[in-house]
Amino acid sequence: MTSILIGFQLLLAAGTYFLVADWIRLPTLASTRAILQVAKIGKAKGSILQSTVFRLSIWLAGKLKLGDYYRRKTAATLRSAGISTTPEAYLAGAIVKAGLIFCAGFLILPLLPLLFPVFLILAIAVFFKESRQAEEIVRKKREQIEVELPRFVATIAQELKASRDVLRILELYSKNAGGSLEHELNMTVADMKSGNQETALLRLESRLGSSMLSDVVRGLLAVMRGDHGTVYFDILAHDFKLMEIQRLKLAAMKRPGKIRKYSLWMLICFMLMYAVILGMEIMKAVGTLF
Repeated sequence: MTSILIGFQLLLAAGTYFLVADWIRLPTLASTRAILQVAKIGKAKGSILQSTVFRLSIWLAGKLKLGDYYRRKTAATLRSAGISTTPEAYLAGAIVKAGLIFCAGFLILPLLPLLFPVFLILAIAVFFKESRQAEEIVRKKREQIEVELPRFVATIAQELKASRDVLRILELYSKNAGGSLEHELNMTVADMKSGNQETALLRLESRLGSSMLSDVVRGLLAVMRGDHGTVYFDILAHDFKLMEIQRLKLAAMKRPGKIRKYSLWMLICFMLMYAVILGMEIMKAVGTLF
């Protein structure tokens, strides 16, 4: 009886999907997979589930109406994260993935009603995770850049003693910068060469939303407007160095908590080693006595 109910639920879900797909005129699965394959040149082909999510997301994106502020903010975050999609499609993808999990829980509700809350909680968690994925990528990129900013600021302070060409300083440092900072500096240098230099620096500041990077951009703008800038960047390098030391101290304080569990297992292993040796010696002594 249970197998019949499961088969009925699966057939009902498949039939409902095909009817709704034909009603809302979703693109075919073959065309969707072809689009995904073209968009992912050199990568693995998308699965049927990815194609289905993509089809539903494209359809739902056309129905969503986002506020102007939220749309501009999300678009800026997606650009910073390197995700080439629209805010509507990005939010629609999160809704579709959460909705599919919720529908799966709704289908098994007659069979396993106790599992429905698990699917409901999982759907909510997936929605928040997917909707904040771009922000998480930007946060990690911002942290990587802020780790390198003390060295960047110290280099600027030294370079300003010999040259006040901001474009040249950024171009030279980008060749030795880390991955995330190198990408941002290359974008800024190209933007400065093709347009207004001050506007390019302001775009660099707005892409990441880092307070430390804002201080650096403010100093560079002051240099471009005629200020000396050497003293400012010397003080900024000192402040950033103190912040780096504080960050390293916080990271060191977190290490004992992470390795405590491994220390416990090492202690257990040492105790077992001594217990085995002691037991073997006792057994040998007992054998000689009897």
